[in-house]
Amino acid sequence: MKIKRIAIVGGGTAGWMAANHLGVELSRDPEIQITLIESKDIPVIGVGEGTVPQIKATLKKFGISEIDLLTSCDATFKQGIKFAQWMDAKKSGTNNFYYHPFSSPFPLGFDVTNYWLHNKSICDFSRLSEIYTIAEQNRSPKQISSPPYVGAVDYAYHFNAAKFSDLLAKNARGKFAVKHCIETIAQVLLHDDGSIRALTYESGTTEEFDFYIDCSGFAALLIGETLGVSFLDKSSQILTDTALALQEPTADTDEILPYTLATAHKAGWIWDIPLTNRRGIGFVYGSNFMSEDEAVQQFSAYVGRDLQQANLRRVPMKIGYRESFWQKNCVALGLAQGFVEPLEATSILVTDFAAQLLARSFPQYQDDIPLLADYCNKVVSYTWERVMDFVQLHYFISDRRDSDFWIENTEKLSLSPLLQERLALWKLAPPKRSDFFSAFDIFGLENYLFVLYGMGYPTRPGRLGVAEAEKSAGLINEVQKKSKHSATSLLSHRVWLTELKKALVSQQR
Repeated sequence: MKIKRIAIVGGGTAGWMAANHLGVELSRDPEIQITLIESKDIPVIGVGEGTVPQIKATLKKFGISEIDLLTSCDATFKQGIKFAQWMDAKKSGTNNFYYHPFSSPFPLGFDVTNYWLHNKSICDFSRLSEIYTIAEQNRSPKQISSPPYVGAVDYAYHFNAAKFSDLLAKNARGKFAVKHCIETIAQVLLHDDGSIRALTYESGTTEEFDFYIDCSGFAALLIGETLGVSFLDKSSQILTDTALALQEPTADTDEILPYTLATAHKAGWIWDIPLTNRRGIGFVYGSNFMSEDEAVQQFSAYVGRDLQQANLRRVPMKIGYRESFWQKNCVALGLAQGFVEPLEATSILVTDFAAQLLARSFPQYQDDIPLLADYCNKVVSYTWERVMDFVQLHYFISDRRDSDFWIENTEKLSLSPLLQERLALWKLAPPKRSDFFSAFDIFGLENYLFVLYGMGYPTRPGRLGVAEAEKSAGLINEVQKKSKHSATSLLSHRVWLTELKKALVSQQR
């Protein structure tokens, strides 16, 4: 039987991202109808406000203009993540930080890591990237004349998650004729073989579809509650399990950081994400190591005002992923599929990756499902394991021992066999591209290099020849000069965004 009717259960970023990916890949077939079913009674969690550069390719693919994103979603540019206080204050200073930037540490493509390991005192590893000075001076990554989705340096975005979902929804309805249905699901009906047959709504109507995509968030209405696919709990690897979220208004004259600020504390970390009109701030912590009262006190100290009576949103975080993201005629995306805490903006990244994988592997007939599901489940499980590795790495290699949380993370937690092997190898020699042998390692060589050496990982320097040393020294000098020059020639982040609005207003007159 040909698959013609597709239901996406749940809106938000996951649901509408799925609608757009499927719309792009399946719109060539006029028999296919995609319906997104959204309940007005269930709020969207919307914790993801940060992205990585892959989002630009996705938005271009959807046909969404960068100007629409910037002007309709309170969006700002993100050149990477600045990690503050992730190291021992006594050894590295109370203001220690490093960058994980969206750029390469290889000047002109040449690997200078071995030279740097011999000469760490010349600069922080982050300064091998041209983004360093640009970010430190709060500059925009784009010139006024930069084409859409292109900058002087690479970048992603921060945005209002609810407005981003609305932008995706408008695009899916307008470009791909996705049907939008406002209904609350009362019952899920099954075929005799255990696959999903139909949805019954609280309004009393029943609607049948051929294929179902579960974007119902942590509730996992279809994949978990109905089909019973088990959840692989990873809370033994990632010890943070709660976030307190706050939206803090900002003035039009306030500077805008061109990066996510991630500040560690004694039981987790704090995200600080700048939008054009507010900061999205979140206090992430492990509830086994800190009470909520203490978390509010610590959060208040960070923000600079008492948050006891503030409208803090408490977000419990269920760390792990579904044993299978594709079961029979149902696929789970977004929080229904899995979640690892917000570090490194993994939520939107994995949702985007998995939705694109589904769209490009979508079954034409029901008989295609078993083979495709088996393949995609292997891919997504591998991806989740590597995401868990990368997030855990940030905690595990820290030299902080000032609380039970950091002692537990650095001395008592088990690592995956692959991460154990990689870390052992990387003590003997720095990471190389061939260490990341799968296309589904969505965090690769450059990502690991910035985190490892931003946190002082003890790799043994290799043999260093005179020619290599001279070339490396020259290239490092050049990239730092280029970074400083770019920082003087680029506009401030706030000014660039303000100038864009002025230009648009002028065009409309």
